[in-house]
Amino acid sequence: MSQVGAPRGRTCSRSPRSRTLRSVATLGSAVLALAVLAGCSSGDSGDEPPTAAQDNAPAPRDKVADGGTLRWAVDALPTTLNAFQADADGATARIAGAVLPALHTLDERGRPRLNPDYLESAEVIETEPKQVVLYKLHQQAVWSDGREIGAPDFVAQWRALSGRDTAYWTARNAGYERIEKIERGKNDLEVRVTFGKPYADWRALFTPLYPKEVMGSPNTFNDGARTTLKSTAGPFLLKAVDRKDGSVTLARNPRWWGQAAKLDSLVLTAVPRTERTAALAADKLDLAEIDRSTADRIALAVRDARAGRNGAQALAHGPGSGITPAAALKSWALAYGSDEEKAEEVRAARERNQQAVARYAAEQKGLAGFVVRKSLEPAYTQLSLNGESGPLADERVRRAVARAIDRQELAETVLKPLGLPAKPPGSHLALAGQPAYADSSDALGDQDTEEARALLADAGWVPGGALKKPPAVKKAGSEAEKTAEKKDAEKKDAGEKDAGRDAGEKETDAASDDGLYIVGDDKPGERPAAPLIGAGGPENGTNILAPAPVAALQGAALLRQAAALDTDAGAKAEGKPPARPVAGAYAPRGTAAPAAVDAAAARTLGKDGKPLSLRFVLPSGPGSESLRAVGDRIVRMLDAIGIRTEITKVSDESFFKDHVASGDYDLALYSWPATAFPATDARPIFAKPEPASDGSLLVEQNYARVGTDRIDQLFDQAAATLDEEEARELVRQADARIWAAAGSIPLYQRPQLVAVKPDVLNAGAWGFAAPRYQDIGFKKAEPAKGAERNKG
Repeated sequence: MSQVGAPRGRTCSRSPRSRTLRSVATLGSAVLALAVLAGCSSGDSGDEPPTAAQDNAPAPRDKVADGGTLRWAVDALPTTLNAFQADADGATARIAGAVLPALHTLDERGRPRLNPDYLESAEVIETEPKQVVLYKLHQQAVWSDGREIGAPDFVAQWRALSGRDTAYWTARNAGYERIEKIERGKNDLEVRVTFGKPYADWRALFTPLYPKEVMGSPNTFNDGARTTLKSTAGPFLLKAVDRKDGSVTLARNPRWWGQAAKLDSLVLTAVPRTERTAALAADKLDLAEIDRSTADRIALAVRDARAGRNGAQALAHGPGSGITPAAALKSWALAYGSDEEKAEEVRAARERNQQAVARYAAEQKGLAGFVVRKSLEPAYTQLSLNGESGPLADERVRRAVARAIDRQELAETVLKPLGLPAKPPGSHLALAGQPAYADSSDALGDQDTEEARALLADAGWVPGGALKKPPAVKKAGSEAEKTAEKKDAEKKDAGEKDAGRDAGEKETDAASDDGLYIVGDDKPGERPAAPLIGAGGPENGTNILAPAPVAALQGAALLRQAAALDTDAGAKAEGKPPARPVAGAYAPRGTAAPAAVDAAAARTLGKDGKPLSLRFVLPSGPGSESLRAVGDRIVRMLDAIGIRTEITKVSDESFFKDHVASGDYDLALYSWPATAFPATDARPIFAKPEPASDGSLLVEQNYARVGTDRIDQLFDQAAATLDEEEARELVRQADARIWAAAGSIPLYQRPQLVAVKPDVLNAGAWGFAAPRYQDIGFKKAEPAKGAERNKG
């Protein structure tokens, strides 16, 4: 699921309580939120199919030829072959899936299913006094060196990943730390795992399973498995890692006891995303994940090939296609004109253009030999709102940003041109088709511009607020200054008494000095001192601050002033005299009208002399065009409610590590993968950040830095509940509160585009499901009709 802008998170802040490292894939009112939470998770969408089906050319094994080598692109060679280390990546996972035991794999709906190649059964056989899971292994399951897979391998992996021995450099230990002991069962093929604490996601454990030779000591775990795996147990085995050539070769495993792999070998070739179009066109790959631009080129190449247009002059797209006849004639005239210096420059440019056209045409001819398999990745792109500091530390501002965004429009922008379903995800923790999925977005609410503006006003961000300076704080002065101030105050009091101010004016002056009323301290049965505009307040029930009527009047006055300035501008354009200010138009009657101000400044939202502006960090690489297009639309949506954004484009390499993970952003777009075990895998992503002893913030993988104690509690309860339906309900409740906190806004499920040779079967866009490596291969050649007759 890697693409630029949705990067794999290989660096994150992890606290001692961190129990899993989940890879990042290449985006109101507490009272209101809690009211919605009570009823938003009752529906179960678990019976619904996935939003998009698999597209992987399924075929029975007898239609797949025996033999052949499949060349499959990866982003880069793996830095480690140990999937439990922090720098494991997509290539690590792909190799592990082909050469190591996976006790449970995911089906087309993202559900964990027992893998019969390794297990005869796996079930909870006891719950009291402790949870016990009994694994019965396949009778022929052996490592490639001939040793039987058994309890010693389970024990070694548990000890390495339990977190008890810090010499092991583990990225995650979720679930393993709950195991109390592992024992041999009635025979060598049975393994009993006893948990000290109940663990609902026990099916996530021991996948992949490494041999004890890897997990048995810190040295072999930390260093030994980084470059090689001496023992494996899958349909393929690791044959060679060629760093110079940039490839990993997997060969058919002769000791494999299951259905034999159809391919002789599987070669994983490191090809960066930016170079895949050329690699495919040059016939260096058979299978590769691609971006939309490459998919579009393949579609054009297939169309042109069918129409017989495959020459450089026949293409109506690509380099030079936009040159008009007039421009071409002018270029020719300059190339052969009397100005020799200019002619030489133009001839060189024409030659470069001709070479580019020829190169493009040749690539299109090569790309015509591929098809594009399309589905939706088990991952979603979100808008992350950094709530650590600044305006977004206020929940009301985060909710306003979320309510301003039309998620449906953004999903259609990305997915509709690809012919894929464009329905925004309703959950942070599961995707449509998974049993745990339920649309909990009502806890936040749909797009509503007026509500977004009201939430901002409630937080004190009003039009023209950037023009109003905060009240000056007086510094302590000398005794003489204090005496002078006291005398001035006495004279002022005497003057006010002589002027005979009435009691009503005195009561007005007694209002709150800072223009704010505290809501929540009223006596039972009494109304708040000031009405709430919109709604706001944190989930933990602390008091809510709402602007007093004075602040509301000032904001309204500035809006009227801006309207008056617009009227004057219109009158001037029509040749009419501008309208004159009316007394009392900007403030209560009797107050002098303020000096005219710039209309744009009056419309800009601000508070205490500061404009409301957010720093939006986006990747700048060639594979991030889609993300940047989405970012541009978000900017326009926020501009409509008065929020200004400062776009900062950074390199793809630094986008995640130096900005998202470090918290150097206000808004950012990146992706998270879906999981079959949200109670375990999603907890560190949404865990409440905690202060460290050195004053820093421990965020685990919660890069939005927004969380609550209640969300953490719900995750913990779900992970400890063995009743699957109850666990799902707890996960849904946690998701509703994540929506209400508005730290991240799911926008769309990511497209999965795979370029593949037409004769490759059982491979392509798998969606949720894990590839079944032994079934991948090339289409078997159809026998000639004459041969069939002779055979008959």
